[in-house]
Amino acid sequence: QVQLVESGGGLVQAGGSLRVSCAVSGPTFSRYTMAWFRQAPGKRREFVATISWSGDSAYYAESVKGRFTISRDNAKNTVYLQMNRLKPEDTAIYYCAASRENYCSDYGCYREYEYDYWGQGTQVTVSS
Repeated sequence: QVQLVESGGGLVQAGGSLRVSCAVSGPTFSRYTMAWFRQAPGKRREFVATISWSGDSAYYAESVKGRFTISRDNAKNTVYLQMNRLKPEDTAIYYCAASRENYCSDYGCYREYEYDYWGQGTQVTVSS
């Protein structure tokens, strides 16, 4: 049984920062590739960032490069997304996801169908 629970969302002014967290329950967290996706109102869910199981590699959507940082603490079974210099267009529900596929940690995975487990999402609202 694998469960992902996001937290840390909220309302922040443009230019501000926020860190969302995802706590993962399960016996093999350290071997999961982890990722963050987001879905804005009226838009498709889109890839934000991913991190390999070891934390050695990370990849970001072009829209968040230089502003967001994904990290993980395997001892705490938690993945984080630090969001800086937030923009109104960052407003979305943020979802964490986990993949069991080894190739996702080797090469990076960016599509929803490549992930096996999903959290319930946490709302991030950025006001202008």
